[in-house]
Amino acid sequence: MATAALRRMLDSDIVYSFRRSRIAVVASIVLLLLVLCAVFAPWLATQNPYNIAELNLFDSELPPMWVEGGSSAYFLGTDTQARDVYSSILYGLRLSLVVGFASVLLAAAIGITLGLIGGYAGGVVDGAIMRFADVLLSFPAILVALLVNGIARGILPASQHQAAAIYVLILAIGLTNWVQYARTVRGSTLVERGKEYVQAARVIGVSGPRIMLSHILPNVMGPVLVIATINLGMAVLTEATLSFLGVGMPTTQPSLGTLIRIGNEFLFSGIWWVVIFPSVVLVLLVLSVNLLGDWLRDALNPKLR
Repeated sequence: MATAALRRMLDSDIVYSFRRSRIAVVASIVLLLLVLCAVFAPWLATQNPYNIAELNLFDSELPPMWVEGGSSAYFLGTDTQARDVYSSILYGLRLSLVVGFASVLLAAAIGITLGLIGGYAGGVVDGAIMRFADVLLSFPAILVALLVNGIARGILPASQHQAAAIYVLILAIGLTNWVQYARTVRGSTLVERGKEYVQAARVIGVSGPRIMLSHILPNVMGPVLVIATINLGMAVLTEATLSFLGVGMPTTQPSLGTLIRIGNEFLFSGIWWVVIFPSVVLVLLVLSVNLLGDWLRDALNPKLR
């Protein structure tokens, strides 16, 4: 049975569309390599940039290995604190992906829940949820994230700011991006709730929450997957923006955005490699995710089949 299921999956329209799209294949390979580098960072890195005992200040500001004055021990050079740029990128990539995936899951959970409730219940409940979503959409996403980040930091004691930075970032970005899920799921739910299978479930006494979770939710997941894929790139960019502004991850636990901010401070001093290489990795990550999102949107669109 497992072999038959695998054969059916390989013969599906989605897999066929994926095999025919060279851009999707290349983007998935790049994304897979970046994810694997992040997962196995402790084994691929030449040093732990968070461990002060492994840093040697005499090796600070070394250029990449192929530039005059570089060292073979530091492939992409070192920063002003003698941290290996290559190792810092691997650990920073891990933090950026953790924040990105976690914030997308949080936004999807909030948005899907509110969208299902609003679309199925209708009336005052639907109106209240959608009006709140409209108010949130009237503000730029980065300002909402800054507001949530500032409130969370104001509530927490100063001694816990660094330890709670990653959780505050996930909360700030997640609360910013749930509106897209809610509006999409709400629209699909309005269509699905009037169909015969939902009416039949109501007639036999199935409860509202069970109808939403067991009957309506599986039929509205296609657009949600597309939004989640694209939002992953947006979440990583938002995290990088907040960290670049100094309200994201601290310098003791640098994400890609923090590394870019640190490198930007010394860019005009000639230490270009500290900002260039993390920026290239960030561009590759966001670009590969966006290309996969574009392919998935087209592949799930029945009008384009």
